[in-house]
Amino acid sequence: MVEFTHFNEQGRAKMVDVSHKPETVRTATAQSSILLNEEIYERIAANTMKKGDVLAVAQVAGIMASKNTSGIIPMCHPIPLSGVNISFQWNKEENGHKLGITVTAMTKGSTGVEMEALTAAAVTALTVYDMCKAIDKGMIIGPTYLVEKTGGVSSPDYKRQIKQTE
Repeated sequence: MVEFTHFNEQGRAKMVDVSHKPETVRTATAQSSILLNEEIYERIAANTMKKGDVLAVAQVAGIMASKNTSGIIPMCHPIPLSGVNISFQWNKEENGHKLGITVTAMTKGSTGVEMEALTAAAVTALTVYDMCKAIDKGMIIGPTYLVEKTGGVSSPDYKRQIKQTE
């Protein structure tokens, strides 16, 4: 039976105490994507969007989001990130161009960085949407998912077995 750790003895929300957990090196990689039309793809590729360099701004937004995850997700611990890397991959699709977003977050601490990686991936995609919405509001974001996590003592490493195709 799975024990829910974010509830106290009264069934109310609580932040889990991680003070007893040893500090270990932890990493998490998450992915998201955004499907764009041809015009947006061409403008991003040529860096001719009126709001500026879309990928540079989205990358900084994702890093900022990862650093602020505990202020967005109520039960997340504020953790010292030792690194965040965001990369992009373009894929031509039947109905447009898909911008793949891969985020890896790292820390040395007593709790994992999955939420920081996931938050960064989602905010990176949202920032691309924000910077391009004047051209087309029909962009599609997602899916956003955890690819893998390492580190920690109490839970095993995780690696997604099924490749997302959406």
